[in-house]
Amino acid sequence: MQSHNYFVYIITNPGKTVLYVGVTNDLMTRLDQHKANRGKPETFAGRYYCYQLLYYERYTFVQHAIEREKELKLLGREQKMELIKSENPYLRFLKVDD
Repeated sequence: MQSHNYFVYIITNPGKTVLYVGVTNDLMTRLDQHKANRGKPETFAGRYYCYQLLYYERYTFVQHAIEREKELKLLGREQKMELIKSENPYLRFLKVDD
């Protein structure tokens, strides 16, 4: 297993009505990609304007991040919201620094 930084993240649309779970090795670039895809029907995140970051976790190993992404995708909306609120109780849109 290769050791780097990997991120599991949850983004939403401006109205916070849709949640999207993803995994990446470059969170800032991936968020920029989601923002650029707003309104594009080819992707779930694009179709629903999901580009605002609500939550993320950092992992050293890609396999751990992928396993966690799969776990989060199995959660219902309420469980995802509980997880998000455990770290971001006011559901503020998060900024990622370099």
